[in-house]
Amino acid sequence: MKTIKENHFGMSTIMAFALIPLSGFATDIYIPSLPSMANELHVSSSDVQLTLILFMISGGVSQLFVGAILDSFGRFRIGLGSLFIFAIACFAISLSSNIYTIYLMRIIQGIAVALIVVSKRAYFVDIYSGDKLKHYVSLFSIIWASAPIVAPFLGGYLQSSFGWRSNFYFLGGITIILAILEIAYGGESLKVFQPFKAKSIIEVYISKIKTQDFTIGLFILALSYSLLFLYGMTAPFIIEHVFHYSPVVTGYCSLLSGISLITGGIISKVLIDKPLLKKITVAFTLELFLALVMIGASSYVSNLFTLIAFTLIIHLLAGFTYNTFLSYCLGRFSKNAGMTSGITGGASYILTSLICYGIVSVVTIESPLLLGSTFLGIILTLMVALILFKRHKYNSEFKSISPSVLTTIQKVTVKC
Repeated sequence: MKTIKENHFGMSTIMAFALIPLSGFATDIYIPSLPSMANELHVSSSDVQLTLILFMISGGVSQLFVGAILDSFGRFRIGLGSLFIFAIACFAISLSSNIYTIYLMRIIQGIAVALIVVSKRAYFVDIYSGDKLKHYVSLFSIIWASAPIVAPFLGGYLQSSFGWRSNFYFLGGITIILAILEIAYGGESLKVFQPFKAKSIIEVYISKIKTQDFTIGLFILALSYSLLFLYGMTAPFIIEHVFHYSPVVTGYCSLLSGISLITGGIISKVLIDKPLLKKITVAFTLELFLALVMIGASSYVSNLFTLIAFTLIIHLLAGFTYNTFLSYCLGRFSKNAGMTSGITGGASYILTSLICYGIVSVVTIESPLLLGSTFLGIILTLMVALILFKRHKYNSEFKSISPSVLTTIQKVTVKC
């Protein structure tokens, strides 16, 4: 089995960071093309939005289970094969004019991306430890946020110059290049292979999901990402159909949104040592205020400015929250890094998909006012989830105190 050469650790780490945003690229690069895809394929907007949802759900469900596979059979060969499968599916989509074929390819891509991304997140736990691991994990969502910055911006130009199919040709070509680099510089990072025993694996999954602060943290992750993903699903139709701008403008708006997201992630990293509950409470309060102001302003003036101005600040705060809780969830358990990574990514993806598709299935969002109203609903739900998280986080910390310390606390309490 090929292992990573010592002089390749630096390049291998760069490659791992390069592949973490692949899931974002697979959705965001063709966001400006959604209206054109609907027109050319003669389907509705919800039909092409479903290509995003199917990818998210298949990737999310897969991430729940692939961690155990990667912990038992290794990261390198499975991840490398998944890169080639993903690229082939990209080219198949580019050549297809059937929406159901595209649906199938997107499901396959979701599974492939799950294997790639989970293996690369687990790579850092395999190779690094202590403060260095904490440093790298805190960079995950910042690196991941490069996709919403670069992908739709590039996709807008590809759409305007060559059409929607060029997005998938480009994505497939880049993936092939990354696979070649992986062959040259990558290798197996897993040091201890876990036995693949279904019963013990299921028990580990159940124990993690039963950890209530972890589960609520996943829900907060999903709601925070929904603020971004819902915008990505609906903004192209508002910008191009309602406000009559080009896909290039959609790309620029998504670029600004991505910059806001990554800025929030950077702020989260800077404030990494600040109390979690205090900084998240401030972030949610600001989000609530901005959503209310967005609704009020959009009631009088509905244009591109009211759509973008408030969305950018809300996305900055969402990026802050997402990065904070991603670090919390990934660091919640020290063992079974692949499983923890898979559950964290998979559950948040599935929940995000269900939340967003549920919203667009019930409400046709075609104005800043309606988008602001949905933002408000998500933020109010976030605040309820935070209250539950505070309660269960306190309980989990209290239970983790050793019996001797608990005895001392009780004695002091009695004396007081």
